Amino acid sequence: MAFPEPRPQAPELPQKLLKTLDCGQGAVRAVRFNVDGNYCLTCGSDKTLKLWNPLRGTLLRTYSGHGYEVLDAASSIDNSSLCSGGGDKTVVLWDVASGQVVRKFRGHAGKVNTVQFNEEATVILSGSIDSSIRCWDCRSRKPEPVQKLEEARDGISSVKVSDHEILAGSVDGRVRRYDLRMGQLFSDYIGSPITCTCFSRDGQCTLVSSLDSTLRLLDKDTGELLGEYTGHKNQQYKLDCCLNERDTHVISCSENGKVFFWDLVEGALVLALPVGSSVVQSLAYHPTEPCLLTAMGGSIQCWREEKEGGAG
Repeated sequence: MAFPEPRPQAPELPQKLLKTLDCGQGAVRAVRFNVDGNYCLTCGSDKTLKLWNPLRGTLLRTYSGHGYEVLDAASSIDNSSLCSGGGDKTVVLWDVASGQVVRKFRGHAGKVNTVQFNEEATVILSGSIDSSIRCWDCRSRKPEPVQKLEEARDGISSVKVSDHEILAGSVDGRVRRYDLRMGQLFSDYIGSPITCTCFSRDGQCTLVSSLDSTLRLLDKDTGELLGEYTGHKNQQYKLDCCLNERDTHVISCSENGKVFFWDLVEGALVLALPVGSSVVQSLAYHPTEPCLLTAMGGSIQCWREEKEGGAG
């Protein structure tokens, strides 16, 4: 019995529970790796943001300054700054080393669901339930955003940024891609409220999850539907989805306590990873290794591949 091709792939999925960290910050609304994957951020319902070494299980710093729960966070490419957004309608820029608030950006009319730095970490992009994306200049002292994107007809659930593009998912059922070089807007209608969008690692595709318990892989340039992934449950919560570090698998949170992995090309479900008994609120995938972080209730879980002798 020879299995030349598919056989070696199975162990490369992170399904071994390495650590569970009780974050001590109420419910964890989001977990995010930093750019190189050495650290992670957890966003708490207790208004705090925490920085961890997830593999060691050590808390490095707590950031306090939001007036309500923190819903999303991101780290700059040089790891010197963090940005976060939350239920207090503000976007906060933090100094990593000191833990101090550098700037607070106010202007959104509703809670801020999603934040991202641009590639140089000179601009923070924030998406809110007020249907707008706002671009904040980290170096300017001006209180107003340098740009507002207000094409969406309902709340913004997800924003991702590449070197020249902004990808946004909205509750209005559309995924919008702003090409900053060409000054163009491309829009694809999914039809169900979008909970998360992301680029594939190779930049050719976009992955979109929505409240019809379906993920869709679209060709970034044409909008053509390349694949659909189902089996998980996503009907009421804003849940994360992503691709693994090699673009071979599509991954999604689920409302039934599992994380689902599908083969990107075949669309087949290859793993339903049991995390716990409630909603998997958030996930983050390591940029270069088979390592997954999940968030459920007040804790996060760190998963690695099964094989022995992996980097640890």
